Amino acid sequence: MKGNFRERLGRLMGRKPPEIQVAALCLDSSNGKVLLVTSRGTGRWIVPKGWPMPGISLADAALQEAWEEAGVRGKVNQNSIGRYKYDKEQDRGFSIPIEVHVYQVDVKSLADDFLEVKERKRRWYKPERAAELVAESGLKEMLRALPSKREQKA
Repeated sequence: MKGNFRERLGRLMGRKPPEIQVAALCLDSSNGKVLLVTSRGTGRWIVPKGWPMPGISLADAALQEAWEEAGVRGKVNQNSIGRYKYDKEQDRGFSIPIEVHVYQVDVKSLADDFLEVKERKRRWYKPERAAELVAESGLKEMLRALPSKREQKA
């Protein structure tokens, strides 16, 4: 409630709403692991993400980002599984607020050759470990909320 009030007050004062990005939370259903990639700038671990694309849904844009950044082929859920916010650093030394809409991608295969193969590393992690590696607090929470493979079998 308090955050909603602050957001509305900020808009009244002339602040723009956050820009939107889309992200793919890529999962291996056989073992419950999450695929992370490194960012191009700092090399920190992130989920594949990018800007919405004209003519396709936000979910399909997230799937396209997963392909370009990690070589993922899979099936995307068209419903967002959550959102998180972060400040995107700009080249000029300032940052802009971003709200990231996250879509689950069930990974069917990983290609060896994809658009950003020479710019990024990719690696599978258990959700708990992935949460330790990413920087964004909202994404950490989302990863920690994923059921472990043991819980899924129970």
